[in-house]
Amino acid sequence: MELIGLLLFVLWVLISTVSTVLTDGRKHRGRTDDLRSTKPWAAGNLPSESYASLL
Repeated sequence: MELIGLLLFVLWVLISTVSTVLTDGRKHRGRTDDLRSTKPWAAGNLPSESYASLL
């Protein structure tokens, strides 16, 4: 019985995840918000702007 309960729970999690991803994908249609930094930042040696724009 525990195995059936575990399998039902895993199935529920998978269905919920797929449903959420599909719903979110339809809402945003693959677009993300265009957020820009107000000042340059760096993550280690990586600049906030692409290397091509720095040339």
